[in-house]
Amino acid sequence: MVGVFEVGAVPFNPDGWGPPDSTTATTPTTTTTTLPLHVPFAPFSRSDKLGRIADFTRSFPSSNANPSNRPSSGKPGANSSDAPFDFSLDLDAFPLANPDDDSSFRLVDAKPPPRPKFGPRWRFNQHRPQLPQRRDEEVEARKREAEKERARRDRLYNLNRSNQNQQRREAAIFKSSVDIQPEWNMLDQIPFSTFSKLSFSVPEPEDLLLCGALEYYDRSFDRITPKNERRLERFKNRNFFKVTTTDDPVIRRLANEDKATVFATDTILATLMCAPRSVYSWDIVVQRVGNKLFFDKRDGSQLDLLSVHETSQEPLPEAKDDINSAYSLGVEAAYINQNFSQQVLVRDGNKVSFDEPNPFANEGDEVASVAYRYRRWKLDNDTYLVARCEVQSVVEVNKQKSFLTLNALNEFDPKYSGVDWRQKLETQRGAVLATELKNNANKLAKWTAQALLANADLMKLGYVSRVHPRDHFNHVILAVVGYKPRDFASQINLNTANMWGIVKSIVDLCMKLNEGKYVLVKDPSKPQVRIYEVPADAFENDYVEEPLPEDEQVQPPTEDAEGGEANGTTNDVEDKEIEAQT
Repeated sequence: MVGVFEVGAVPFNPDGWGPPDSTTATTPTTTTTTLPLHVPFAPFSRSDKLGRIADFTRSFPSSNANPSNRPSSGKPGANSSDAPFDFSLDLDAFPLANPDDDSSFRLVDAKPPPRPKFGPRWRFNQHRPQLPQRRDEEVEARKREAEKERARRDRLYNLNRSNQNQQRREAAIFKSSVDIQPEWNMLDQIPFSTFSKLSFSVPEPEDLLLCGALEYYDRSFDRITPKNERRLERFKNRNFFKVTTTDDPVIRRLANEDKATVFATDTILATLMCAPRSVYSWDIVVQRVGNKLFFDKRDGSQLDLLSVHETSQEPLPEAKDDINSAYSLGVEAAYINQNFSQQVLVRDGNKVSFDEPNPFANEGDEVASVAYRYRRWKLDNDTYLVARCEVQSVVEVNKQKSFLTLNALNEFDPKYSGVDWRQKLETQRGAVLATELKNNANKLAKWTAQALLANADLMKLGYVSRVHPRDHFNHVILAVVGYKPRDFASQINLNTANMWGIVKSIVDLCMKLNEGKYVLVKDPSKPQVRIYEVPADAFENDYVEEPLPEDEQVQPPTEDAEGGEANGTTNDVEDKEIEAQT
């Protein structure tokens, strides 16, 4: 049998905590003998914190040995069993007993009580500290300030970087396409902001004449992927013609017959229609002869080349002899575009001929597949516009012949665009097209405008890349995609009414001028176009401001060997350049 633990009577103290001052008066003598002896008592009020009552972990030696670190009560009747309750000389119980001896002070348990992971009321209290320490708050505040400062620095860095790129582009390629002579008289300047508000609807045009012959499109090129790419061939024996308006015999004939009052080509009209998207400088010669207006281009004009990365923010190399400079890429793009338009055809001799043969070809010459559609638009009751439009191929769909325009986008270095066509064309073709729309917005808009002017049923875009980024002579075809011109125009936000509104406003402005020669020049650094009155003999008798002769002078001497084989009927500057370099 386990002995019964008897608890002595606890006297009640109505005046405070602990036993009363006199236990004999309220407690029988039998109960006082059961209380442990020599229990010290320190009086305290109810507002004081309670200390420890007993320490059973202490083990005191015998009363004879009294180490310095274990004080004894020193009383003769001290019992070792009462040692856990003996705090008579402890500094924590009686701090005034030995104020000089600090070495005897110690804590029983200094560890803080464990915090529960889950509170009684909230399920996820471990994720929300109730009372964070002040040091943690300061650390978090410093982190937030550092993040704000880092974001501010990144924002300023990106802003400065974009401004630097823009300034570098202006310094590198933003120069006038024609040298403004001091005797030229500036008549007017039109900001592009006024073009965006223009709108004009034209009725359906009529075809006056079709010339040339077209070859059929090879549908096998629609199945080309980067994995089964095809090498881009060279067509040096085929003649490509870039004839200006007044040198066109058909337009001269139509002008003599008074078929219209305004004459132009699709390239010139597309340049005017897409002027607000242009960044590089360009120029168009305007001749007012009687009541007629002719829009021309100069020999060796920038309109014969194709711009590359015109609307991109990444600057191109400034050196003109660099293969990635703006001029070198323009020559390369025109060379690629011509060869691509002939390679994707079925060259079996089967052609679709029209009313008249090619008006620019001599008898016996091998001519590129092209058809010229001379179309007439009614601008108002007294003004009609005739333009020579080009289509490059024909395809038979549902036993009906559909006209096609063929153009090629070229990739020269993925580092500039940030998109590698060989990796993205098959899986993310939309991303590739979006990047090209950002970097070449003006070029794609002009191609679309030319397709709309020629009333082409389909426009084919080829993706042509260099074999190696440093090799600008050899190229491969990675893909060919077809679009309907009207759908593609709406996709790139090209408004037909706004295009014709720009043309109509420029025609009305030029019709008010006196007879003579004028030039429209896109400002090299501002989004505006200027009109200059120039002498009648300007741009004639080898009067060329474009520094093309300088480029021809630095060509390798092998030009003499191949220059004799080049046909004199073509005005393709880019073809001469490529042949000279090869």
